Amino acid sequence: MTIINSDHWQRAIILVDMNAFFAAIEQLDFNELRHKPIAVTNGEQGSCIITCSYEARAYGIKTGMRFFEARKLCPELIRRPSRHKRYAEVSRTIMQALRDITPDIEIYSVDEAFLDITHCQKLYGSPIKIAELVKEKVWQVAKLPCSIGLSGDKSTAKFAANLHKPNGLTIIPPWEAKERLRRVPVSELWGVGKGITEFLARYRVVYCGDMEKLPISVLAQRFGNLGRRLWNICQGADPDPVRPTLAEPKSMGHGKVLPPNVTDEKMLLIYFRHMCEKLAARLRRNRLAAQEFFIGAKSYQWGWLGGKYKTAYPCNDGAELYALCRKMLREHWQGAAVFQVQVTAYDPRPEGQQLELFLPDEESHNAHQVIDTINQRYGEFTIAPASLLNRSKMPNVISPAWKPEGPKQSV
Repeated sequence: MTIINSDHWQRAIILVDMNAFFAAIEQLDFNELRHKPIAVTNGEQGSCIITCSYEARAYGIKTGMRFFEARKLCPELIRRPSRHKRYAEVSRTIMQALRDITPDIEIYSVDEAFLDITHCQKLYGSPIKIAELVKEKVWQVAKLPCSIGLSGDKSTAKFAANLHKPNGLTIIPPWEAKERLRRVPVSELWGVGKGITEFLARYRVVYCGDMEKLPISVLAQRFGNLGRRLWNICQGADPDPVRPTLAEPKSMGHGKVLPPNVTDEKMLLIYFRHMCEKLAARLRRNRLAAQEFFIGAKSYQWGWLGGKYKTAYPCNDGAELYALCRKMLREHWQGAAVFQVQVTAYDPRPEGQQLELFLPDEESHNAHQVIDTINQRYGEFTIAPASLLNRSKMPNVISPAWKPEGPKQSV
């Protein structure tokens, strides 16, 4: 007979998930918005909902929905322009408070963090007591609700946090995880997309409990280490550790959702120039350069138009990236209605690593330094290419890969 000590776990992981984070901050800062259906968009004219309050969600409004469509569901819906600097400030406050509890913290995004509290049990008590402490700490420093999932691994903790929102605390002890997941559809697990779901369905794996019938080698052969991890996730035993260190970025990009059905080339070029200058400045700010880029425009009819483009040498110059965008439009765009643009550096690397025969001249480098210094002091695009002076209002949003320090702290 196995005796289980519920007061001390061999491994204990918490996921902190801030509830409707941006909308909650708006309601916190402005009393007149409390208990009202609100939608946060990218500026006063933003057409895409970044997030919305739970009062809005009660009407069926969701993240990613167009604002005019949401208004049909809820005519009283209030639009709030995003305030990315405020959201980042609150997030930093929360993450620092969580670090006071444990240094073993992985900041997964601006509103989510994993905490490995395995080694804190002697200091604070049982994992359940620590989870309650974490919830209280978040409220103390931010006055915002959060949902917490507690289990013995990252994926089960994330699944648990999603079960009771908003303001929930859900506990799935590691010795119960496999049984609790048995009748959960695999498609509901963290990171399982349509492709993996369809692959598993061919082997009659629909629920997590079906996975133990499938040899792990089948998943390993098809998906490699990801497949092995998925097999364990379904058993409630995700082996992935909490990763406190910030990995170097594998890509770095900026994109914007446009007004619906943009067919004007001049407007597209303004958006592309905006994204190029933002990406270039961000690369320079982190002393990075790149040589391979994805340039794309997304249409309703054809999906993504564009592809990979390379510069002659690693660069962080917005003008050179903009030249790639113009080339992409000449090669791939024939007037199709577009609703999104994207410029992404695939291979950011420390600048100055590689000597090239035709490097940018010193004057351009110095000019960029001066411009960046002025813009950082007086505001983004205080000095900007003339083509951006009459651009439509396109405020920043927080990158999904936001971190409180390093290259991923981006807007």
